[in-house]
Amino acid sequence: MPISFNQPTLIGLEFRYLAETLERAHLSGNGEFTKRCQHLLEQQLGAHRVLLTHSATGALEMAAILAGIGPGDEVIMPSFTFCSTANAIVLRGGVPVFAEIRPDTLNIDETAIETAITPRTRAICVVHYAGVGCQMDTVLEIANRHGLVVIEDAAQALHADFKDRPLGTFGALSAFSFHETKNIISGEGGALVINDLDLAERAEIIWEKGTNRAQFQRGEVARYTWVDIGSSFLPSELTAAFLFAQLEAGASVTRNRLDAWQRYHAALRPLEIADRLRRPVVPQGCAHNGHIYYVLAPDGAQRDAALRAMAARGVNAVMHYVPLHSSPAGLRYGRAAGPLPITEDLASRLIRLPLHAGLMPEHQEAVVAALEHVLA
Repeated sequence: MPISFNQPTLIGLEFRYLAETLERAHLSGNGEFTKRCQHLLEQQLGAHRVLLTHSATGALEMAAILAGIGPGDEVIMPSFTFCSTANAIVLRGGVPVFAEIRPDTLNIDETAIETAITPRTRAICVVHYAGVGCQMDTVLEIANRHGLVVIEDAAQALHADFKDRPLGTFGALSAFSFHETKNIISGEGGALVINDLDLAERAEIIWEKGTNRAQFQRGEVARYTWVDIGSSFLPSELTAAFLFAQLEAGASVTRNRLDAWQRYHAALRPLEIADRLRRPVVPQGCAHNGHIYYVLAPDGAQRDAALRAMAARGVNAVMHYVPLHSSPAGLRYGRAAGPLPITEDLASRLIRLPLHAGLMPEHQEAVVAALEHVLA
């Protein structure tokens, strides 16, 4: 039986909440379930304001607008990330500046940020890869010293902490994803977290297509009209209803994924001791959420051979990002802050293993056996 890389986890209450939404006959955005999701996320994160979006991509695009990114403005980010991180900047006319990553966590190397700063730098966008936090103390200190906005791409990081504080609550703005490959899902979906209260009012207007409709609904203005730029960033109520069931069960889903993550980690220790692969590293002070379990093969050729061998055994293991600085669009719209040998090396060696809340121990044993067959 093939072992799938991902399998959406259903809680059970999704169907009940979808039925409630259909009974209310309010299917467009910003209804009852949208408000419930936002309030629950605000409670879970201890965040000032959360707005549901149709995707983390949309949340990042809102963040770029709110951060004031304009033509020629530079935003420092890791090259090892999904294209949405950079696209949000490019769509505003900005320039992604790709920095090196740490060899242990694959997060942005905080010691490489300062040398990438120029007079055109406007913001730093960190990415919490695999739900493991960046070194936010250092990032914030650099940003404060240079007057830069910090944006967190926390797409993979719900229910993960840095020094006992939830990821997504450090920067002025942050984005979460509820894509079906994430821990908590709604098919497509995301959220923008606004930690800088000065940005909250404008964020709501941008979210509502540039209108003051939300203020009108609360009785704060006599009529609603177009007052700023914006777009259709809201998810439908059907998406929000599905998501609410997932958010309620978030702690349980995270525990299941962490259990599966730990089983991999224990089983693969002998291969790491034998220098046949490297396991993930979670630094002290970071509490991750079991989003990704990856290994690093000794070199790119062995990574590619391992992926082929695992596929032949019915194991759907996959690679991850092509570094953005070497991609066609990255070469056209951004620039590297210098040579990025660590990014290029680790990206060429990475294997993501199947991981989801329903993954059974016997499936993981088969995955480990496949790795042992090709790498031992």
